[in-house]
Amino acid sequence: MALLTGISPAVFFVVIFLIILASSSIKILREYERGVIFRLGRLIGSKGPGIIFIIPMVDKLLRISLRTVTLEIPPQDVITRDNISIKVNAVVYFRVVDPNKAVVGIENYLYATSQLAQTTLRSVIGQSQLDELLSERDNINIQLQDILDKHTEPWGVKVSLVEIKQVDLDTDMQRAIARQAEAERERRAKVIHADGEAQAAEKLLAAANIMSVHPAAVHLRFLQTLSEVSTEKNSTIIVPLPIDLLAAFFQKKGKD
Repeated sequence: MALLTGISPAVFFVVIFLIILASSSIKILREYERGVIFRLGRLIGSKGPGIIFIIPMVDKLLRISLRTVTLEIPPQDVITRDNISIKVNAVVYFRVVDPNKAVVGIENYLYATSQLAQTTLRSVIGQSQLDELLSERDNINIQLQDILDKHTEPWGVKVSLVEIKQVDLDTDMQRAIARQAEAERERRAKVIHADGEAQAAEKLLAAANIMSVHPAAVHLRFLQTLSEVSTEKNSTIIVPLPIDLLAAFFQKKGKD
């Protein structure tokens, strides 16, 4: 107390001012942060992470996060190339790779990336057909990612991934797609059945050609069929006789 009472008020306030000034000149940045420094309005560069020093009332520090940002695009009303009205939403993953460009190149890179993603989504989906959107979604995601990454590069932003989350159709269109899928399944079933009939006809034709060349094959097939019938519980078995055998019998009876 005696030491404090011996200091004049002016010196005391100067010391306090110097302490506040020194504390305001020290900044601590996290590992995922970078500090973009402007000195008297001019860009000095980015610093961090860790402890950095700035000149109070001369330097201005802007903190920029380098972590990946997950941006959800709200549902967009889009008309596809085949004139089908749908609602589609997506999610965009991006991060800042150049803090200087993210501050100087664009006023608000988060808002700008969001607006660009919405317009790009409507444009790309509008140039695609519904079947492509449902069956080739990976290709559309890659196309969206390439377009967004190309336009955000001057802002120091890297778009790493774009994923279409959901495609909403009206009830009538869902029923039409269901009918189309059912008709496609019926068509495939008929084609498979027709192919089976054609293959069976080819096999029968080949068997008939073999039997016409080798008559003994007919007798062997007859004996096999007779064996199969005899195993069943039938009270009467009709056995066809070869015409050649009957002809020889009638010729012998005529001679007598």
